[in-house]
Amino acid sequence: MRRWLPRRLSHGEEATLVEHLDELRSRLVISLFFIVPAFALTFAFHEHIMEWLTSPLPDDKRIVTFGVTEPFTTSVKVSLIAALAVTLPVLLWQVWSFLAPAVEPHFQRIVLLFVAVATALFACGVLFMYYVVLPRALDFLTNYDDELYDIEIRASYYYSFAAWTLLAGGLAFLMPVFILGLVRLNVLTSARLRRNRRMAFVLLLVFAILLPTVDPVSLAFEVVPLLLLFELSIWMSVLMERRWQRDRDEEPLESGTL
Repeated sequence: MRRWLPRRLSHGEEATLVEHLDELRSRLVISLFFIVPAFALTFAFHEHIMEWLTSPLPDDKRIVTFGVTEPFTTSVKVSLIAALAVTLPVLLWQVWSFLAPAVEPHFQRIVLLFVAVATALFACGVLFMYYVVLPRALDFLTNYDDELYDIEIRASYYYSFAAWTLLAGGLAFLMPVFILGLVRLNVLTSARLRRNRRMAFVLLLVFAILLPTVDPVSLAFEVVPLLLLFELSIWMSVLMERRWQRDRDEEPLESGTL
């Protein structure tokens, strides 16, 4: 089985552009190898998934279709998004395997922890969006100026809106993992994060605005956890940098005792 897997380059190993592209192609093939059966599974249960996505909708609202192919294409789209969410740990692992040569070997040993934490944060983001943000957003949006309109909710638009909202919220909750990864790669530091805190707050606000939910109520519920996660990332970066500095200070003592 191992001969079918791409060889991961070791830390500091030089490789040509063709070798990097070949490994990237192999990582994409492995990702598709897991996405395809996951899609088959989610499509088999797409009715349950779509019922779950419909639950946050106000009880007095109904979903309609306006085309012959719309029920089928909507089910395919929702099943594909669900398959991407299910295979997220594998996708993160493949991204890590491709970037691992740029990281020191002793840091590669904790990748499993990072993947597990990222998966847990993604799940928390999806649940937060589903139970906190989405119901309030839908209540606001589907009742806005309802005295002026005969509001009908199109299936393709609604399920795309709900699915992408949940997926975007889950990915937004991965922010601490990405920040800590950049800190570990020495791209960022805790001091730089603190100096640029105001700029980061503005970027997070822009990111929240770009999410599918557009009403001010949902925006407030989205921005607050993002700001808290950013602050948590800063303090975790401080703790990690102190630990790394302590480990570096202890290395000469250990080598001297040998």
